[in-house]
Amino acid sequence: MVLFREGEKKMMSQLLCPLLFLCLVPSVVSLFCFTCVFPTISPLDCIKFPQKCPPGQLCLSSKAVGKSGAFSVTLYEKSCVLSSLCGLAGEKYSMGLNFTFTNECCATHLCNGAAALSALYWPGLVFS
Repeated sequence: MVLFREGEKKMMSQLLCPLLFLCLVPSVVSLFCFTCVFPTISPLDCIKFPQKCPPGQLCLSSKAVGKSGAFSVTLYEKSCVLSSLCGLAGEKYSMGLNFTFTNECCATHLCNGAAALSALYWPGLVFS
């Protein structure tokens, strides 16, 4: 009993090879990261919602501390970002304040959702 003719075998192998190749190629999976509606000022965490990042991007949590004399303000931001912006730290002058910022990235779904520990501290309040 013959199941396939010679021409059918050749056609099946021509279709099967590209299909196997596609199965073996690793796919780029997009992360879901929290994104802030707008940056927030300490001690509040931002109003965040999950967003699907473009392929190849990571989840970002950024903190910027701005100072002018005795006045200090801390801003928090969450978003999707290219890996080249991860691990950066630096200074920027804006709105009359000298800001020092740090960027931290993570690579699992919604990993940038935790509130910063410093956001839980409010001078003058004692939690018992």
